[in-house]
Amino acid sequence: MPIALQNYKSKIGLFFCFLFIFTQSIAQTKSPTEYFGYELGSTFHRHHQMVEYVNYIVGQNGSKAKIIEYGKTTENRKLFVVAISSSENLNQLENIRQNNLKSIGLLEGLPSQKQPAIAWLSYNVHGNEAVSMEASMEVMYRLLKNNGGEYDSILSNSVIIIDPCINPDGRDRYANWYNQKVGVTPEANPLSVEHAEPWPGGRTNHYLFDLNRDWAWLVQDESKQRMALYNSWMPHLHADFHEQGVNSPYYFAPAAKPYHEDITAWQREFQQKVGQYNKKEFDKNGWLYFSNERFDLLYPSYGDTYPTLNGAFGMTYEQGGIRGGLAYELLNGDTLTLKQRISHHVATSFAAITALADNADKNVTEFIKYFEKSKNNPDGIYQTYVIKTKDSETKIEEFANHMDKLGIQYGMAGKNLLATGYSYQEYKQKGFSIEPNDLILSMNQPKSKLLKVLMEPKSAVEDSLTYDITAWAMPYAYGLKAFALKEKLTAKKYEFSKNTSQINTEKKPYAYLFRWNSFTDARFLASLLKQKIKVRHSEAAFEIDGKSFEKGTLIITRTSNESFGVNFERIIFETANSFNLPVHQVFTGMVSKGFDFGSENVSVIKSPKIAIVGGENSDSNAFGEVWHFFDKQIQYPATVINSEVISNNSFTKFDVLIFPRGNFNRIINEYSARNISEWVKTGGKLILMENSNSAFADRAGFEIKRKEAKKDTSATQKNYENREREELSEDTPGSIYAVTMDNTHPLAFGYDKTYYSLVLQVSDYQLLKSGWNVGIIKGNDLVAGFVGKKAQEKLKNSLIFGVEESRNGQIVYMINNPLFRGFWQNGKLLFANAVFGF
Repeated sequence: MPIALQNYKSKIGLFFCFLFIFTQSIAQTKSPTEYFGYELGSTFHRHHQMVEYVNYIVGQNGSKAKIIEYGKTTENRKLFVVAISSSENLNQLENIRQNNLKSIGLLEGLPSQKQPAIAWLSYNVHGNEAVSMEASMEVMYRLLKNNGGEYDSILSNSVIIIDPCINPDGRDRYANWYNQKVGVTPEANPLSVEHAEPWPGGRTNHYLFDLNRDWAWLVQDESKQRMALYNSWMPHLHADFHEQGVNSPYYFAPAAKPYHEDITAWQREFQQKVGQYNKKEFDKNGWLYFSNERFDLLYPSYGDTYPTLNGAFGMTYEQGGIRGGLAYELLNGDTLTLKQRISHHVATSFAAITALADNADKNVTEFIKYFEKSKNNPDGIYQTYVIKTKDSETKIEEFANHMDKLGIQYGMAGKNLLATGYSYQEYKQKGFSIEPNDLILSMNQPKSKLLKVLMEPKSAVEDSLTYDITAWAMPYAYGLKAFALKEKLTAKKYEFSKNTSQINTEKKPYAYLFRWNSFTDARFLASLLKQKIKVRHSEAAFEIDGKSFEKGTLIITRTSNESFGVNFERIIFETANSFNLPVHQVFTGMVSKGFDFGSENVSVIKSPKIAIVGGENSDSNAFGEVWHFFDKQIQYPATVINSEVISNNSFTKFDVLIFPRGNFNRIINEYSARNISEWVKTGGKLILMENSNSAFADRAGFEIKRKEAKKDTSATQKNYENREREELSEDTPGSIYAVTMDNTHPLAFGYDKTYYSLVLQVSDYQLLKSGWNVGIIKGNDLVAGFVGKKAQEKLKNSLIFGVEESRNGQIVYMINNPLFRGFWQNGKLLFANAVFGF
């Protein structure tokens, strides 16, 4: 045989040998059931087990799948997505990503190839909605196994990005607990312990935040890391998989009203299209479902609404089953199993990606149009937003950092201008001056729709029956003076000034001064106190060296800090530089106006020992907001205590005792209330937040009292069909009110006479008769959002923030929560005032 023919036959043989090995490896890819050795749905897997399976299945199918890590959780669990597509697409994955961004103007350059559609499927954002992660493994397996080329069209027309578990810490909190409680045979009886998940539950992340409400606010590390990756891809479809009450059937799109007005006609139409794909699967199997109810598209920080406002088709899928375990007996007598729940989520996962792939060209075209219109012909009457920067430099930097994370562009005016615009503070059109350093946000940018929604002074609500808060305007949330203009303004690149203060090597200053008007200032103070620096503050405005300083100004004198020696200056300047704060150096303790630094009006800020009441009686989300504030945001030590500490009086070891929202009536009786009152009188500080005030209202030693309810003896026939709307008349799901502040009181230092508060509940507390009514709603001070008519009446002349002096201590009544979801940035300084003894 000729050598050439021998070589040819040898190569052919090798080719078929490799082909056989390759096809055998694909054929041998194990399903989750085969891999784990028991049927999927017979247990809840822990996060690390899912990670092992994903590593296995991607390793078996490297030409069609890729793991992309994007971070870690607080408890050090891996965060990642899996990109799945055809081998041709996966080989071009980075080009596809960049091409997509170029096509919508978020990356420089022109798109160079046909763009496949990009789907992003998110599972297990709520840890105890535990079916999701299980379903994600089955979805990945089926896509990669792809028997008979069933999903060839999906894989060739789209890239599917799967996040199998957004919230691993919450997921494992639930799975670990459940697996400890379940027996050999799951107990379907709802009264079984395996369906009675204890506080705080697995829904939330490590810090007990609801990650599904954090998409736009980016308070939590998981959100920050995930959104950095999401914004680098900008998918065309995002599906978010949840569970709802166990007795509810399955929910899928189309969503309920209200839709935000900026959702496009194509997005609304595609909601209907996907609904038909879902309907087909559920009708075929005879599964119960509903749509067009309950789950709306208004609040901008959900896993369906946020992607929608970024051009995608954002959808929520809700399977009945929270805390349903492996089996649960429903009210109708049926038994719902985890296996059934998995099959439902797998079906809708494929319905969503099939709908996208079947309409890939249209979806990509409309996606590009969305961003072209956003940049060239943005919606809305306002074309430019102007943020005044004078005396708000640190707040501006906080706001700009947030915009950077969202991918929203901004600049600076660069020159003096005269303009007319809507004033957020005066609620009307007025003329004003634009200064060169004012921050400019133009609507002529790719993400103008998101910008509009976050900045709009009043949210357009087409239906008051909504699932979440109805107002969130960023100028109010950040406490910034702002205007909305109908005219287009161009802007220069914004240049942030850096602190250039230097240690004085020639003469030692008498004191260092720092202004007090932003959350960054509170973080700076916390850092100094942790380093044992003695810090004072002024209770009155003063002037020195020709400069004016407001109440609350931090004064750090060399006196009382001598023990630091040569390190004193180093600590001050290094800490100030780390927060980019200017250092004001003065060489005398005598002021030209106000009180000298040795006056009794200048007092030392104590470094307090703080306790936060947690446990079963506290609301886990509200507790998490306070815990996260100390642990992550200002990094100041606070001890978490349980309710039994209240009954045995161990709380007296602390200086500050904080009750977040919760049902504390169970632990606050006459005896414990009297003990807390006595502790306050000896110098303790009690901070009561939201409905924790109710446990102390009308008790001896506490001035807070409920309003006397007006007796209504009338009776009418009510319409049962409208019962939900009738209830709304007495409620506010979340609205913005202009709260009148006594900013001469230390609790309001750093604020103007108006504080914009996110009102989350109807206050029925009287104004304090002898205490300090620091923040009140005087009349109809509603600024934005929905509030029922009866609720508006109740809120008039209501206490929002108050302080009661009790001998040597204080009680701070915070009827409204200034730390709500960690995103109401302007409330954090108020809370710091309460904590640090201002």
